[in-house]
Amino acid sequence: MLLSGFNFRGGSPSDIDSIHNYYETLVLQELQRVLVGKDVDGEYIADVSCVALNNLPPRYIRHDVDMMFYLSSGERSEINHKVTKAVSDAIAYVNERTRQED
Repeated sequence: MLLSGFNFRGGSPSDIDSIHNYYETLVLQELQRVLVGKDVDGEYIADVSCVALNNLPPRYIRHDVDMMFYLSSGERSEINHKVTKAVSDAIAYVNERTRQED
């Protein structure tokens, strides 16, 4: 196990599990919004999510509430714009690649 060499004081290896990319949830929420009523499978959603996330800067956090607390309304708006564009571009990219393969 990767964490076996650490001596955890006042915490545990499970604390590490709380680390995640802030954009993951936002990308999935945006996909739900734009793909509502569309017939897509899990593979398509995973492909679009990966493309979108690879085009966004990583923002690793432990707690979403901490991120929201420290962002100004302007920063939140900018993040939402970036997510909307990344998802839109990712959908176009995956759709184009799928058409080329057919």
